[in-house]
Amino acid sequence: MCIMKILTAKTAGFCMGVRRAVEMVLDAPGKHENPIFTYGPLIHNPQVLALLEDKGISVIMDIPERGQGTILIRAHGVPPQTKKRLREVGFTVIDATCPRVIKVQTIIKKHAGQGHEAIIIGDRDHPEVIGLLGYAGERGHVAGNMEELESLPEFEKAIIVAQTTQNTLFFESAKALITRKFPHYKIFDTICDSTEKRQAEVKSLTDSVDVLIIVGGRNSGNTQRLAEIARQAGKLAHHVETESELDMESIGSARCVGITAGASTPNWVIKRIYRTLETLPFNKNRGWRRFFSLQRTLLLTNIYVSLGAGCLCYVCSKLLGIPDYYAYVFISMLYVLSMHIFNNLTGTDADHYNDPERALFYNTHKVFLAVLGFIAGAAGLIKAYTMGLFPFKILLVLSILGLSYRLEIIPSRLSGGRYRRIRDIPGSKSILITVAWGIVTAIFPSLSVTGRFDLSTALVFVWSAGMVFVRTAFFDVLDMQGDRIVGKDTIPILLGERRTMRLLKAVLVVIAGLLLLSGAFGLISSLGFALAICPLCLIVLLAVHEQGHMLPGIRLEFLVETHFVLAGGITFLWYLI
Repeated sequence: MCIMKILTAKTAGFCMGVRRAVEMVLDAPGKHENPIFTYGPLIHNPQVLALLEDKGISVIMDIPERGQGTILIRAHGVPPQTKKRLREVGFTVIDATCPRVIKVQTIIKKHAGQGHEAIIIGDRDHPEVIGLLGYAGERGHVAGNMEELESLPEFEKAIIVAQTTQNTLFFESAKALITRKFPHYKIFDTICDSTEKRQAEVKSLTDSVDVLIIVGGRNSGNTQRLAEIARQAGKLAHHVETESELDMESIGSARCVGITAGASTPNWVIKRIYRTLETLPFNKNRGWRRFFSLQRTLLLTNIYVSLGAGCLCYVCSKLLGIPDYYAYVFISMLYVLSMHIFNNLTGTDADHYNDPERALFYNTHKVFLAVLGFIAGAAGLIKAYTMGLFPFKILLVLSILGLSYRLEIIPSRLSGGRYRRIRDIPGSKSILITVAWGIVTAIFPSLSVTGRFDLSTALVFVWSAGMVFVRTAFFDVLDMQGDRIVGKDTIPILLGERRTMRLLKAVLVVIAGLLLLSGAFGLISSLGFALAICPLCLIVLLAVHEQGHMLPGIRLEFLVETHFVLAGGITFLWYLI
């Protein structure tokens, strides 16, 4: 089977200004007076607008005689008179205008005040251009093509600016014409650097792919320009809003497909496109289709995750020299399977955006999965009870903590309505999963056998927990936009994506060094030398993802989870050889 190669643009998805505007409007209900409105569509993306509508955030197209509540200025900006009028009728105005657009507004306002005419290279009906004209007053002019630019009269003083999402080729042509005919005009390069990089990357992608998928709203100017650039390069380009619009017949025969997206396209839409494309090669061959279906089922049911937990427990037992490890491996698998199933059953709100396939799977098979989770949890507790009261108590406490993650523990009248559940504590998800896995795979077997917690156990716990922390926090990085929408304060949301990725790499370097040093000083088995390859491989995988070579999908998720299975395989071969 020939696997289709999928290349994804690094710049695909929300730009800085759009991300800022979306985060501001999502934060508004908890910070500002209700009801919450946006003046005009916040951004040009129907999925995001539908999401805001579902959250009770309405769009106002015209200014009423009287206003109440909070209104956010869209990312494209508005004329200053509009902002003033909104305040006068009674709204609390929050300005979500993109900082890049504000920079252009400032340039126009300053020079118009000095008597310069302002020539805007852009689309006359685009909301950003309408807003910019408001800062120019009677001195504003718009040129949407070279003919309109050439038809403008000569001015004594004038400035040239561009709509921040304008086509760079058109603006270069406009600048060349102005420099030749009107050298006394001042020219300002105001196209957003994100727009320039996005358009340059599309040109680069056209050299490598057979088909290019451009994802974004139909009325998004910057998305339309990406499609234009691809077609001008002679490539088959599909502009789609959702995965349902993909032309599978024309795409299916392609060896290499590229994906890019407009600045207002959310990550979860791009992820759905990627997930749909990565299944195409498997659909052509019955054998591979069955393999892919099995792989997907193992991930959706969390069976593969539980297998990874079993492998991790096996590795920890070997590192600590625990001979009879089978029961602990079995218990760790059952515990992780049960906890992950129940948390997925109660956490489909975020999966609706982050992983719609998982959300649909859990909604469709909720009864079967609930029974499976209950049986797995009960079987683990029964097995622990047969091993003694102490192991049973440890596992019971872990199970209660896991099940209470989403339950209201503190009444809202006592907590002030904020920290009622464990999940309300910022970063609690990653920390709880990390600690629970570390205890059940490393500490649980050691305490059950020796009854003490020594340095060797602590070192193995740190390695096990470190690997799990990186796995969990990395998945949180992939799910940042969906988690933010449903109000989850995960570690990546608290620290930001870049700092989180640096933290994860640092953790992997530390635990790799820990294995080598612990093995060298005889604190753990010499197996530690071989296992150092696992965190190093995970560093490579994170780097590949950061370079844009692999978007969130079945393959990426499977590869991340496989690092635990890899550790188990290395351990087995180490003692076999």
